[in-house]
Amino acid sequence: MILTFVETRDGKVKKSSLEALSEAKRRAGEMGLQTAAVLVGPAGDEAPAEAAKYGPARVYHLESPALAAYSAQGFARALADLAKETSPKAVFFAGTAMGRDLAPRLAARLGVSLAADCTKVSVRDGGLVFTRPVYAGKAILTLALKSSPAVASLRPNVFPLLDPEPSAADVVRREAAVPEGEVKGRVEEIVREKGDRVDVAEADIIVSGGRGLKGPENFALLQDLAALLPRAAVGASRSAVDSGWIGHAHQVGQTGKTVSPTLYFAFGISGAIQHLAGMSSSKVIVAVNKDPEAPIFKVADYGIVGDLFAVIPALKAELQKALSE
Repeated sequence: MILTFVETRDGKVKKSSLEALSEAKRRAGEMGLQTAAVLVGPAGDEAPAEAAKYGPARVYHLESPALAAYSAQGFARALADLAKETSPKAVFFAGTAMGRDLAPRLAARLGVSLAADCTKVSVRDGGLVFTRPVYAGKAILTLALKSSPAVASLRPNVFPLLDPEPSAADVVRREAAVPEGEVKGRVEEIVREKGDRVDVAEADIIVSGGRGLKGPENFALLQDLAALLPRAAVGASRSAVDSGWIGHAHQVGQTGKTVSPTLYFAFGISGAIQHLAGMSSSKVIVAVNKDPEAPIFKVADYGIVGDLFAVIPALKAELQKALSE
């Protein structure tokens, strides 16, 4: 069995978890195995049924008062207990902030190895082989984990979704045994950013800005452009975030979020290696910069050498014209 952790937000399953569940189904089919999904904490009434559409034979829902809010210690304990009970061949996570937090904790509790930020999973000699970029994307590492279960986090927007199908999967709801004192820290409040539509790590289109925007007020240009596009989010370079122009949740790069959208706009971003490491796997990259020697042009599919303050309004006008037709 391949077990997949399914993350929810506001009662809805995150798309990145469905991608991980879809990949688990594909690889399990090659290995002659079944798949299972596991939700932890208050997941909403519809979430187990939604996860069931992507192929698991069983959906576990682990609940406990100690798991009412996300806790790395509590969630890892609940997952570790389930893994010890069910003995899966592998445990998959989406490579979200939560997945990157939980996967290594689970691996440590089980005493097994971890393959993080994987961009490919294959089957070789009856076992799983994981591929991931290393050295800021300059090299590709292929590895097989000797320990069992193999714990892996999968990069969002890389693995295609299966077509959802009606399912008769067995939904198992149970109380997770999380001892008092296990949870060392608790989430007291979640403050959501106003106007935030899609997590930058899961967006299909990302409109990013860097130091070339010259100030925080000009990120409104990117917000307006993103509002015209489906499943779009605003990203930023580290320099823009360090300058306080936009929150860290928008940072793309080695010290921010690694993204793989269908379309990535880079406005006023020079293309430092740490930024390229976080977005170079985007399907199509469009760069706008006044410097024709900017490193971003080396990875861009389309490049415009020009003033972003002239390009953005022209692009916005064309999009509005296309949408009105």
